[in-house]
Amino acid sequence: MIDYRKKLTIHRELYPIDDINNSVESDRGRIFSAPAFRRLQKRTQVFPLELNAAVRSRLTHSLEVQQTARYISKTILSKLENKSLDGLDNAFVSTSEMSSLLHDIGNPPFGHFAELAINEWMKTVGVKCLDKLCPNSSELKQILIRDLYNFDGNAQAIRIVSKLQRLNLSYTQVASILKYTRGAYDDKPQRNDEFSYLKKKPGFYYSEKDFVQKVCDSLDIKSGCRFPLTYIMEAADDISYLTADLKDAVDKGILKLEDVYNLIKQESEEVNKKYGTQESFLMDIIEKNYEKVKANEDEPYQFNLFLTLTRAELVNQLVNYVADIYIQNHQEIFDGEFNMALLDFDKKNRYSIAIEVLQNISKKHIYSNKDKQTQELKGYAILTGLFECYKPLLGLENESFEKLLSEEPIECFLSQRLIKRLSAKHIVAYQNSIKELDKEQEGYELLEWYYRARLLIDYISGMTDDFALAEYKTLKAL
Repeated sequence: MIDYRKKLTIHRELYPIDDINNSVESDRGRIFSAPAFRRLQKRTQVFPLELNAAVRSRLTHSLEVQQTARYISKTILSKLENKSLDGLDNAFVSTSEMSSLLHDIGNPPFGHFAELAINEWMKTVGVKCLDKLCPNSSELKQILIRDLYNFDGNAQAIRIVSKLQRLNLSYTQVASILKYTRGAYDDKPQRNDEFSYLKKKPGFYYSEKDFVQKVCDSLDIKSGCRFPLTYIMEAADDISYLTADLKDAVDKGILKLEDVYNLIKQESEEVNKKYGTQESFLMDIIEKNYEKVKANEDEPYQFNLFLTLTRAELVNQLVNYVADIYIQNHQEIFDGEFNMALLDFDKKNRYSIAIEVLQNISKKHIYSNKDKQTQELKGYAILTGLFECYKPLLGLENESFEKLLSEEPIECFLSQRLIKRLSAKHIVAYQNSIKELDKEQEGYELLEWYYRARLLIDYISGMTDDFALAEYKTLKAL
């Protein structure tokens, strides 16, 4: 049975607010005022260390996703007709919007390439520090190691809102950003897993597993399943990407209007050939708008108008399409058992083919651009360099690190300087996690080091592009 009163609730960790509308407005205010949200303005979307403010940052991308999510959620409500949410319409729309604003809050500086850099360093270097301190193997050790080299922006988002920023969001709002449903410490699912798509990436860390379980229990979300409004956020993100990358590539001088037109034409032919189809939906839109701007607009403004017209038509049709998919599979989506993205429902229809064409162009001609990849290499060097600089903190015995936080002298003078550079909030999050441990329990040393490694990852992954660069230069005396 579909009853959104079980999903859109007022429950939160502390100080619940009695009225659902006031509760979602409180979440909205907490999100907008969060420092982690504001830092998105200085984080890479596609092009690292970008000086041109017209090129998208994580913040401007998130604002676009928010608007698309609002459009989708309101379209779903209008199509439900007499199937009212019993006064929960505002909560339905607002939660979808805010999940879209939060969806990138856990992403590190320099884009997704940075996730690979963090994981590689932890797997090849960081874990060796643990092996020196705790050489014996155990099941817990393997779980924690696997968790640490599976950094993911989605899992980090859960950690940020719950532990690092302590936003005390409603469980409804937290669940809406739980995009993937397996822990970073769990193995990747087999293809025949009923929730293989929902578990394809880490959704939360070992450090937040108890909190996530509490959220899921509160909202009746079964193991491996997803919160229903998360599908809306995901679709809004997918739709927003389609033309945004093209616009940024033109602003960067990578592509021109004629390039975009020709690439779409070429890629459309290839995708149609792949599926044995003759779908012309995207090309019909492209050709109509291309001819219009060429005939009626001055050259400097042609691409802007072309993209505006194309995006408006694409978004309108895609929003209606995903709203229909949501409603047609309402029970399965409500239960969180729909094991795919809304836009992946039918790979051979007109919309999916158009999406694949645009995605392929981004992969082949934008993400692989030499200048972009050069900047990614710089970001890689900066991040791995920062981890190396802070590595001494991971080499300390438990007792030495405890003394360090108490400002007692230790032999490693370098660590005494480094600790003062870390965020006070991140240190408090570490200390709160340690307080919950029993020093006499088996595995205490492993868990203490795990939370210490999390502390370092939290600090470096939470930097903006420019701050990471400045910190790197400072510590390397450049």
